Amino acid sequence: MSERPQNNRGGNRGGGRRFYSRPRNCQFCPVNAKVLDHKKVEVLSKFVTKEGKIRPRRQTGTCAKHQRIVASAVKRARHIALLPFAGESLR
Repeated sequence: MSERPQNNRGGNRGGGRRFYSRPRNCQFCPVNAKVLDHKKVEVLSKFVTKEGKIRPRRQTGTCAKHQRIVASAVKRARHIALLPFAGESLR
């Protein structure tokens, strides 16, 4: 048996970095927000990518209940033309 040379990244394979997920807390839960206003475009724009897609829960850190509220608020804001349906690159 021949031994493989180890790389300088530490460990046997895959490099020395490990992924540790940091705990995320929903920003709406402490406030106990039941309704998110669709007219607050500056708040809703944090939940939309530059392509115009709604960002998923794993990126925003919101809980499932409030992610559904955010998604419906973004859709309402799009319908009354406060937010664009498509991003800048698609126009």
